[in-house]
Amino acid sequence: MRSGFDPRLYLVTDTALCAPRSVPEVVAAAVAGGVTAVQVRDKTAGRRELLALTRAVQAVLADRPDVQVVVDDAVDVALLTGAGVHVGQQDLPAAEVRALLGPGPLVGVSVGNTAELAGVLALPAGTVDLVGLSPVWSTPTKPDAGAGLGLDGVRTLAAAARAGGLLAVAIGGISAGNAAAVAATGVDGICVVSGICAAADPAAAARTLRAAS
Repeated sequence: MRSGFDPRLYLVTDTALCAPRSVPEVVAAAVAGGVTAVQVRDKTAGRRELLALTRAVQAVLADRPDVQVVVDDAVDVALLTGAGVHVGQQDLPAAEVRALLGPGPLVGVSVGNTAELAGVLALPAGTVDLVGLSPVWSTPTKPDAGAGLGLDGVRTLAAAARAGGLLAVAIGGISAGNAAAVAATGVDGICVVSGICAAADPAAAARTLRAAS
């Protein structure tokens, strides 16, 4: 488990939903409101664009070393920036990612069922730090994420992850109205995309989510 990583309110960025504001602008406001970790995700960006975006997010968080930055999928960008990386089931294998990154950066993996979690738990200790339980409910920001786990499914997976020494966060359809129920499943944090990125006031949205969870 990476030292100092706080996933209580984990923002996953969406460039289109942030517009017309920039992603770094939204990130800065959201962190001021209580976001504790940031994953830079932009499925449409080329690698140069993603590298520039990640560095821009890191720049606005230069005075907040407590808020760690994680990159979605792009291990090369993580290597260049020193960020952590989060991979899905169809991305590079977690063991290979850890071998590339070394022991320092955070490595997260998305899991959607007990079999996928068992695969992560079977890896050597220290390979993976965090699992993203996905999706809690279906969401338009990731239509290919599969059937929703529901609160009971999240509770079961979170307990197994914790027993295996891993942090667990939940993502998918989480809003201020249901954040408390998700937090009560025993996860270490909740991940939000549209609830902050599309909010008129990202700082206020983050404050509301922190209070609810």
